[in-house]
Amino acid sequence: MNPEIFAEWLRRQGRRVVRSESSYWYEAGPLAFQAFPYHRLIQPKETELIGLLRRHRVAALRYSTPVDAPPGSISYHAIYEHPVYTLESLDRRSRQNVRTGLASCRVEPIPLARLAVEGWLLELDTAERQGRRILWDKEAWRIRCEAAADLPGFEAWGALVGDRLVASLLTFQMGDCCELISQQCLRDYLSNRVNNAIVFVVTQEMVKRPGVRSIFYTLQSLDAPASIDEFKFRMGYQPKPVLQRVVFHPWLAHFVNGASHRVVRKLLGRAPGNPVLSKIEGMMRFYLTGRKPLSEQDWPACLGVRRSEMLGRHERTQNDLAYETR
Repeated sequence: MNPEIFAEWLRRQGRRVVRSESSYWYEAGPLAFQAFPYHRLIQPKETELIGLLRRHRVAALRYSTPVDAPPGSISYHAIYEHPVYTLESLDRRSRQNVRTGLASCRVEPIPLARLAVEGWLLELDTAERQGRRILWDKEAWRIRCEAAADLPGFEAWGALVGDRLVASLLTFQMGDCCELISQQCLRDYLSNRVNNAIVFVVTQEMVKRPGVRSIFYTLQSLDAPASIDEFKFRMGYQPKPVLQRVVFHPWLAHFVNGASHRVVRKLLGRAPGNPVLSKIEGMMRFYLTGRKPLSEQDWPACLGVRRSEMLGRHERTQNDLAYETR
């Protein structure tokens, strides 16, 4: 499957989608473009980025790039890249949670039309549980799901207790990577470990498929707490080190600094959970952090044990590049 299929899905939802020399981009939020496919690391030229900002009149761009391609904020992708996925791939606690989940529900593919109808309640419940306010409504959710119904590569999976949908996953296979697009669960069934069950079954199914070499779960969120990703790592996924880079329009970049960031954080403190303010604060934080040397940045806890090794390798790479340009 190619990125154009994913682009068509986004267009059907009314989102702006553009293509540049290095990547596809879509309007993930007000006046902010996100590069996709999410799992790909790109190194666009500065002229390409400035051209995108000016030509399409957006305020900011966000993309993932290799760790040895500064500037950028140290970050990660949660991925699974091994050819086998079994209970033995998990720690003891997670193995037990998966067994509990599989005993309490069944996991199977479901029609996207069913996700469009029944998944909205799961999406609302998940967002409320995580302290998020979502930017779409029930009708937008229906369009989001049904827009994928006739596009190859999209699949919906459900965890069912009896005939009730209690957890769901939307996936898309892009080339040799399966991307997990979104996940929802009813809080009343969390103790039944249905989230563990659905992730385990879907991951196990995907790694068996010919041509699938990796499964991409998520990139580090702009605004979600780190605890959100702990579940993914307990399920056998690994943090792949990357840099996330945020680039602001030249007219705005002069105003993005520590003082303006503190103002936005104060506003967010008065309106916690505001999705627009949360994303703006996250974009500013990633931008400001990305301007610092890697050694001066706050590293995500999941990468902490590799910090010394990676900094040493990064320094050697930069020294080699400096020598080559002399």
